[in-house]
Amino acid sequence: MNPGAHPQHSSHAPEALALKLGISSCLHGAEVRFNGAHKRDDLLLGTIGRYVRWVTVCPEVEFGLGIPRETLRLEGDPANPRLVQTQARRDITEGMREWAKFRLATLYQNDLDGFIAKKNSPSCGVFRVKLYDANGIPSGASRGIFADELAKAFPLLPIEEEGRLRDPVIRENFIERIFAYHRLKALLRREATPADLVAFHTGNKLALMAHHPDGQRDLGRIVAEAGSKPFGDVIAEYSKLFMETLGIWATRGKHANALTHAFGFVKDFLDGRDKTELIGLIEDYRRGIVPLIVPVTLLKHHLGRHPVPEWIRQQVYLNPYPKELLLRNHV
Repeated sequence: MNPGAHPQHSSHAPEALALKLGISSCLHGAEVRFNGAHKRDDLLLGTIGRYVRWVTVCPEVEFGLGIPRETLRLEGDPANPRLVQTQARRDITEGMREWAKFRLATLYQNDLDGFIAKKNSPSCGVFRVKLYDANGIPSGASRGIFADELAKAFPLLPIEEEGRLRDPVIRENFIERIFAYHRLKALLRREATPADLVAFHTGNKLALMAHHPDGQRDLGRIVAEAGSKPFGDVIAEYSKLFMETLGIWATRGKHANALTHAFGFVKDFLDGRDKTELIGLIEDYRRGIVPLIVPVTLLKHHLGRHPVPEWIRQQVYLNPYPKELLLRNHV
């Protein structure tokens, strides 16, 4: 199937999507916290749980620290923090890193599409985990030891924290990325040809434009070189920049510009009233008056009714994930 014409339509059954997400075990409900409690995230599990299969990880318990256990904290240099037991003063940094590399080898076999980590955790935290000096005084921020090894081992993998996913913009961006990564991996697994890469890029043009227009153009230049450079190098370069581009948050202004670009393909088929209505809704979205779902729905309606090029009708941007997630109702 042409990957550029294969968005994840909502008609797909959840089982058919087969996305796999890694998750800190406590967020999934396992009682593995230092005090024997859990941090089950019902909002998160309820939002995307029916569309994914979960792969749970608790670095501290799996490493062998037990339940309950002494608390840990990060100390020292932000670029090379130490993982230390707060009371015994035992430094377990190297042991945790070695265990993490072993565990990541098993996660590689799971073929993850993303990972959701526990915020503030000295093992799992991804962003601004508190860093202390030897006297227990906060001295900065760093990244959890397991999270650091995870990010190094899987540089393209979408990784987020559950706390940040409360933000609707971050949540929508993360879920868009996990579905995009799933499609990208499907392309890579099928021993893609330059023509396949062209089709994949064509199908993602609007999505990339909504995140970073310069990135979309740079990716186009990479695709244009597919016939003149070693294709393995081309697709590796493309994959890296593709995920980096989608990792840049799409603003209202960039979304509106992408919608306006798509409008250009249908405007000649619309009467004055329909043109005014669609352009008005795009501008209402740009100004924050209506959510993204409103202009996107009307645009899809017009694209479906008129003889526009098939590639614009099949843009992944129009159906980046199941509509039942309602993510575009809140951004």
